[in-house]
Amino acid sequence: MEKVLVANRGEIAVRVIRACRDAGLRSVAVYADQDRDAPHARLADEAYGLHGNTAADTYLDVGKILAAAAECGADAIHPGYGFLSEDAGFARAVRAANLTWIGPPPEAIEQLGDKVAAREIARRVRAPLAPGTDRPVTGPDEVLDFAREHGLPLAIKAVGGGGGRGLKVARTLEEIPRLLESAAREAAAAFGRGDCFVEKYLDRARHVETQCLADSHGNVVVVSTRDCSVQRRHQKLVEEAPAPFLTPEQEETLRAASKAVLAEAGYVGAGTCEFLLGEDGTISFLEVNTRLQVEHPVTEEITGIDLVQEQFRIAAGEPLGFTDPVDRRGHSVEFRINGEDVGRGFLPTPGTVTRWRTPAGPGIRVDTGIEEGAVVDGAFDSMLAKLIVTGADRGQALARARRALGEFEVDGVPTTLPLFRALLDSPEFTASDPAVGLAVHTRWLESEAALRIDPWEGDPAETAERPEQVTYTVEVGGRRLEVALPESLAAPKAVTTVRSGGSAVRRKARPSSATTASDGTVLTSPMVGTVVKVSATEGAEVSEGDVLFVIEAMKMEQPVKAHRPGVVHAIKVSAGTGVSRGAPLCEVRTAG
Repeated sequence: MEKVLVANRGEIAVRVIRACRDAGLRSVAVYADQDRDAPHARLADEAYGLHGNTAADTYLDVGKILAAAAECGADAIHPGYGFLSEDAGFARAVRAANLTWIGPPPEAIEQLGDKVAAREIARRVRAPLAPGTDRPVTGPDEVLDFAREHGLPLAIKAVGGGGGRGLKVARTLEEIPRLLESAAREAAAAFGRGDCFVEKYLDRARHVETQCLADSHGNVVVVSTRDCSVQRRHQKLVEEAPAPFLTPEQEETLRAASKAVLAEAGYVGAGTCEFLLGEDGTISFLEVNTRLQVEHPVTEEITGIDLVQEQFRIAAGEPLGFTDPVDRRGHSVEFRINGEDVGRGFLPTPGTVTRWRTPAGPGIRVDTGIEEGAVVDGAFDSMLAKLIVTGADRGQALARARRALGEFEVDGVPTTLPLFRALLDSPEFTASDPAVGLAVHTRWLESEAALRIDPWEGDPAETAERPEQVTYTVEVGGRRLEVALPESLAAPKAVTTVRSGGSAVRRKARPSSATTASDGTVLTSPMVGTVVKVSATEGAEVSEGDVLFVIEAMKMEQPVKAHRPGVVHAIKVSAGTGVSRGAPLCEVRTAG
């Protein structure tokens, strides 16, 4: 293995590229059109454009990625996380192209990536498991039957994928049809398949997990435990290692179940086994993420093990570079710095980062794939960076985190920084008494936390647009290169085709931006995104709070509800329409 193509973007692409350099391997980046100037494209030894501006046209396009690998002469592919990282078909295609796949075997991805199949494996090895369906559900009636038998709440979950996408929690029978439809739609968009299963949901539960590594020589090791209970929309915001306030018996259950599940699946590579820990101490297996996790740095910080380097070793057929049990030292906490308006219900908010000042000092690590002046695009995930803070114990780690969060400065887009600063003043999170433990659970932020976060006062619509560039394809010594020219040297705005050397590049005129808020009769979009569903019907009478539209941005769906009772008129969008923040969606006029 000498040259690794990194089939991803953002901070994880940067992380893997740096690991390649540490290991003496050459790295190759691939990039969507809007990522042409991103750090990962510049840091790699080589970079190749994927010619598109959506995930489907770029980082999810197997053909384009394999073509780039062939063109640059890469002999291995690292998928990072998200995108194609848990796609067994991609893993097989990589191997079929005689490239080294830096990930688990396709068969293990298939078994464990299918959440129903993973539950069956957990059942065979007697891992702790909540009641659930043993196959994908066929429709809302089947979910309703399950709810009547096992009670509410219940979780509707995508069979494929993870990361909180395609996961909905139903607390009433009435919302089950809507949530099943939404989960299936999210799953299809994110993972290419929309089938879902159902399981009993442990309310007020902590999310705990194990970081595991398995090599091809039969070694399966739990490197550390983690707690990831601070979440919104079932997606993690804060993670820490080791998981605090576990009893020795609970930790042993997590470790033994994780090893048994991975051994049964014939797993090789880095993976994470996830569990719920109920208020009464009940542990229930959730799923296996067959890839490197976003939160892997906290495990690295307390063990000194470079997990990406271990992935390289495993892929090359070598044994793990450490022994079991793993020594650990200190405590580490990770904060996901997302481009979201916490004060407006975590609205994902694309825009331009006009100021970017990261913290430093003892125990501070920042993993990021952006820099000042970067345009945060709505087509991809909302995460801008990860702040990882490590101390000798949890108390010191949290004290250092207060300092680091105070030093972190971001302007141009809203972020989750204000939430984390408030979180560190919350006794539920900063608990230090093992007899009391954490009062935080996976729905704590959305249901109980008394954290007041004001809405962001900026206007991302003014800064969200990227300067236009025209790309020319040229050859130098037989090697294909791209040259991008700024807008000032290009043709006037409009949809234009520019030809040079036989290549054609299309330029699109910028969309207009509306900034009005929902007022009077007009219902407006609260965010920049794409309309994925229109429930509004011309002439229909609606009540305040009825869902009329669903808008997706940064891989998250946001329902847009009627702001007043009345009758729907003048619907201005359809499914697939791109909207800016404040763009009119329809009118809700007074009935009669």
